[in-house]
Amino acid sequence: MVDRDTLAIPCAASPDRVDIYSGVARLSQTLWASRWRAQPLQQDVVVLIVHPTSNFLGHYALRPLAELGVDAVGLTTRFIGNDTSLTMEDCVVDVGAAIRHLRDLGYRRVVLVGNSGGGGLAALYQSQAERPTITATPAGDPPDLTAADLPPADALVMAMAHPGRATVFTEYLDPAIVDEARPFDRDPDLDMFDPRNGPAYSREFVVRYREAQLARNRRITRWVRERLEWLRTESPTTPDGMRIDNLPFVVHGTAADPRFLDLTLDPSDRQATTLWGHPWVANYQPATLGHLTSLRAWLSQWSVDESRANAPAELPHVSAPVQVVYGSADTAAFPSHASAMFDAITHDRRELTVIKGADHYFRGQPELAREMCEHIVRWARETG
Repeated sequence: MVDRDTLAIPCAASPDRVDIYSGVARLSQTLWASRWRAQPLQQDVVVLIVHPTSNFLGHYALRPLAELGVDAVGLTTRFIGNDTSLTMEDCVVDVGAAIRHLRDLGYRRVVLVGNSGGGGLAALYQSQAERPTITATPAGDPPDLTAADLPPADALVMAMAHPGRATVFTEYLDPAIVDEARPFDRDPDLDMFDPRNGPAYSREFVVRYREAQLARNRRITRWVRERLEWLRTESPTTPDGMRIDNLPFVVHGTAADPRFLDLTLDPSDRQATTLWGHPWVANYQPATLGHLTSLRAWLSQWSVDESRANAPAELPHVSAPVQVVYGSADTAAFPSHASAMFDAITHDRRELTVIKGADHYFRGQPELAREMCEHIVRWARETG
């Protein structure tokens, strides 16, 4: 028997920016979270599950965690369902507000779980909570995390997580698109969907492909910087001096990782597919990663060189215990991702656990989801 309630978490809005379109949400200065409570009631340990944009109010792990004896909270940041204007630094502030609220409710220990794209966010959060260094977003905007008073979590879990949105986005980015305005004019020498290239893909092809993915990400970043400078100095202004400082744009081809079709790359038990179906279709459909973004959000979220939400880069600065849990059949977060995060941890309070046969969302696998939750609860108690 478990109980469920909704938490209204106070969080300061951005006073001078419209970062979400809804004025109701923006002005309420409230984040929402779903809490599942263990029976009998306890306030020793709470598990907080986070992601930059996903709606975790109904997260699959909440109920089993509560059934296993710890309270579990699924958080929505201010950017729920909205990649377009998301800045990772503001997500850090939102996670901080949630942890502070849980402390105020009386919980002795908070275990922060970064699930999927929440892995990079959780690592960035804990790094900045322990040793804050960031004073602005890559575009130079607030927040100043050194002044944010971020309460550290007591332990971290990277659950079915990849290293960060910019990293995985670049690994998914289609380098055959060489003209951003003409997404179907493709370079055949860099086309993973051209049968002449594979699958299976040669080592030489994969090396060229990865280099071209980085180059495309960096081309977009240079263009973004140029557009921001143009807006700052030359964009049209109103008679009273009002100027546009941000614009949206489209990125085509965001589901083209060769690992989606070639199972010999980063071998695992996964199927040859993506989270959104066949790679060729997912590569262009709007619902996949990062298709619609904005100049300032690109730098914070998708730029491989400028985004700070990079777990392998942040975990060396984390002193809290860290557990990395991954699924052997995951089609989004690969074994090398888990290894990179685990290897980045510089202390011995760490654990690497594989859930054999688990896919990214545990679809039709409730027993494996519960297995992951059992590992998280054990970790929470062992590190207490």
